[in-house]
Parts: sequence; C-alpha cells; structure tokens
Amino acid sequence: MTESPEGAPAAPITVPCPTCGQPSLFAPGNRYRPFCSERCKQIDLGAWAAEDFRVPSDIPPEDAPFGDPKQQP
Repeated sequence: MTESPEGAPAAPITVPCPTCGQPSLFAPGNRYRPFCSERCKQIDLGAWAAEDFRVPSDIPPEDAPFGDPKQQP
C-alpha cells in the first residue's frame, strides 16, 4: 500500500462500479477494475458487443441523396 505523508497507510480508493454502482476497489489487486466483479465486467462487454453504446447521430431524411455531401450538387 502507499503511505501518506504522515507515514500511515493510505485508505484504499473505491469507485462506483460502472455496471451496478456498488463500491469497487480501484487497485491493482482488483483484476476486474473498475468493475466490482467478473459478472459486471461481462455485462459491460456484452453491451458493447450488442452495440448498446452508440454515438448519437442525425438520421438523414428518407429522400436525401446518399454519399459524400461535398460531392452533392
């Protein structure tokens, strides 16, 4: 553990698990960090694989021409 300036051991850092929100130890000893467990890590991986996380974009109208807008008349 790291030592504080006074010589006392520093308190472990905990962060909320991105999946369930429970406290998760953020240290090299937690092999699932920042997640609290393998289950939460797998849930997050599955969400990425299912494309649940997307960058929002404007959908063009149905009658809009496709292709590079710089090439459009």
